[in-house]
Amino acid sequence: MERLQKVIADAGVTSRRKAEDLIINGKVRVNGEVVKTLGVKVSGNDIVEVNGVMLQNEKVKKYYLLNKPRGVISSAHDEKNRPTVVQYIDTDARIYPVGRLDYDTTGLIILTNDGELANILAHPRNKIPKTYIAKIEGLLNKDDIERLKSGIMIDGRKVAVEDFKIRDKDFDKKTSLVEVTIVEGRNHIVKKMFESLKHPVIRLSRIKIAFLEIGKLKSGQYRELTIKEIKKLYSLK
Repeated sequence: MERLQKVIADAGVTSRRKAEDLIINGKVRVNGEVVKTLGVKVSGNDIVEVNGVMLQNEKVKKYYLLNKPRGVISSAHDEKNRPTVVQYIDTDARIYPVGRLDYDTTGLIILTNDGELANILAHPRNKIPKTYIAKIEGLLNKDDIERLKSGIMIDGRKVAVEDFKIRDKDFDKKTSLVEVTIVEGRNHIVKKMFESLKHPVIRLSRIKIAFLEIGKLKSGQYRELTIKEIKKLYSLK
């Protein structure tokens, strides 16, 4: 017997945390009956439905690292029929992305059907570092850099910058190429940081998640994670 939200997550439908939301909102049935109580346990003989679709538990876990191209949605499905990150992965497993990258942001994103690992990577308390390269308007001055390093208030909460460096400056075009590492997961957070400094982001790419680096992955390319990498990601909990 296992908790219902774990069974849903292990089936690759979504993360355990979002599975709990589905249960609370009455989107889950067990043996034909709606279940809204967290903590309910089910066995392999129970019929579980999520949003009217019967669960088929996938025993084999899959883990992929994708270099997301620009103009691709960080989702398993899109109502507007725009390309999604899942479409780039050649697999029959029902994988989904861990976290999000904006439509116009490129770079690393993890896709998996392992709800437990997805929850570890997405939970704020685990403070998973993510590194971005941003091309921004203007040239940063000392005050800008100090504000970044000391933490910028965005929507009433301070963003902690783990690391920051200026990679290049174009004095003719008045643009800068910067590298920033944060543990935040809020939407558009990097763009908001530089907007608050009056240096809007022109182009943004994520080049690192924890210890996973973009390496030789070109735009649209992906690779499977190694067993060693998966174990190391689990150790971040």
